[in-house]
Amino acid sequence: MDLTAVKERLRAAVEARSDVLVEASHQIHEHPELNFEERFAHDLLSDLLAGEGLQVERQAHGLDTAFVARAGHTGPTIAILCEYDALPGIGHACGHNIIATAGLGAGLAAASIAEEVGGRVVVMGTPAEEGGGGKILMARRGAFDGVDAALMVHPAGFDLARMDVIAVQEVTATYRGAAAHAAAFPHKGRNALDGAVLGYLNVAALRQHIRPTERIHGIFTIGGDKPNIVPARAETHWMVRSSSILTLGPLKERVAACLEAGATASGCDVSLQWKPVVYADMLDNEVMVDLYKANSEALGRTLVEPDPKQAVVGSTDMGNISYVVPSIHPMIQAAPPGVPIHTPEFTGHARSETGDRAVVDGALAMAWTVADLWLADGVLDAVRAEFAATMAAVGPDARRSAIDGGVGA
Repeated sequence: MDLTAVKERLRAAVEARSDVLVEASHQIHEHPELNFEERFAHDLLSDLLAGEGLQVERQAHGLDTAFVARAGHTGPTIAILCEYDALPGIGHACGHNIIATAGLGAGLAAASIAEEVGGRVVVMGTPAEEGGGGKILMARRGAFDGVDAALMVHPAGFDLARMDVIAVQEVTATYRGAAAHAAAFPHKGRNALDGAVLGYLNVAALRQHIRPTERIHGIFTIGGDKPNIVPARAETHWMVRSSSILTLGPLKERVAACLEAGATASGCDVSLQWKPVVYADMLDNEVMVDLYKANSEALGRTLVEPDPKQAVVGSTDMGNISYVVPSIHPMIQAAPPGVPIHTPEFTGHARSETGDRAVVDGALAMAWTVADLWLADGVLDAVRAEFAATMAAVGPDARRSAIDGGVGA
């Protein structure tokens, strides 16, 4: 089948649904929902997919706000991933409403021709990207079994070929001491807040001696009840980031030593609770990146490589999926250059004319990339070969850690 003709049909399919996609984006934007609470978005997207004849599994893989929709019965299986959780206080400041509906549009367009051209498409609703690791949980439960490639697009202030994705794991340090009257009997107390403060200072000193690509940042979440009571309990919450999932492990050990030393110095106890998901770095499949770049450029969007002035550095559970199947995570401009994600300013742009254009263009660029993976001669073989070489280079320990690792320091 002629690939050019297929892409023209996909363009028509996306354009015919553009009003629906934009309205869905606005609806999700107006109903921000936090990790694992995305019931409005789950139902809206599932209903729209089912309304066009896709087979939709709601509450998929044991997650109340995940879904999986399928079309096609033969040929390569390409997964398009949707995110739709928001941030506390600032709503869709990461533009997940755009991710969700660009994925919806790409999935519906691809589904409209899947049977005819001999391809399969899976639209996955993946909850709780903002720290909950929904994709990781879904991968552990077999969501990506049989998938040949996966893609999504993330909004930003620039059109970028990729995001600078670094590995991260969160940890909560709970310090326990002994309460006492701070004026009458301070010598009978053991100050848990002192332990937390000393732990914080130790980490602050450590920051001078870590790699330039590594980050450690934390907050105090519990500091005591009243100034005249020696705090018996204090708590800090940390994010520990490194350039790869393999280099993250040694950094976690150094951070743990800093936090534990604070407890020792203050005569307190500390328990470290590491979040049971660890976000991996992103292994972008370059064959797929080149396909998406060409399709994006055909829409008038020239993707560039990140540089110090044009880059988005952060973490995403899409990185973990890139260790499971060939994957990409390009960035599409939805705000003026220089407006960073995770800010109130970006929240506004996620429901703007520029954000709406990102929904439609992102849907079409991804749909065209799906068509390339289905139909272009030798492309999927090249994708698979690159992925095999990448996995051989990183080794089995990294791949295993990306899905099954994450508990403990």
